[in-house]
Amino acid sequence: MAYDFKLACTLPAPPEVIYETWLDSKGHSAMTGGEAKMSKKVGADVSAWDGYITGKNIELVKGRRIVQSWRTSEFSEADPDSIITVTLAPTKTGSRLTLHHAKVPDGQTSYEKGGWQDSYFTPMKNYFAKKKK
Repeated sequence: MAYDFKLACTLPAPPEVIYETWLDSKGHSAMTGGEAKMSKKVGADVSAWDGYITGKNIELVKGRRIVQSWRTSEFSEADPDSIITVTLAPTKTGSRLTLHHAKVPDGQTSYEKGGWQDSYFTPMKNYFAKKKK
């Protein structure tokens, strides 16, 4: 049985910049520290963290929302892809990123309990803070 969770963080960049960086291979790689292959086309294959994550773009709303199927190399063949929804909203100092991760396989709680924070939120905060200077 799969489970869902939501996490959020604030980032020192406008939603449009985060959106464009997430969907750009070089930008995504630079902001996370792992090689990524991204696209701005719905239906396109994507990957992140040196191939640890693979998936497809499901829905893209420029500057506001990114929906992707994701599976990691830790998923079994029987596990369906999980779905991430990244929602971006402007704040006074940048953006609020809300992440909804759905259909996560049972027993894979590390994504909620530090994986997203360590592999995405913290590196993204550092990346956008440096770009702002």
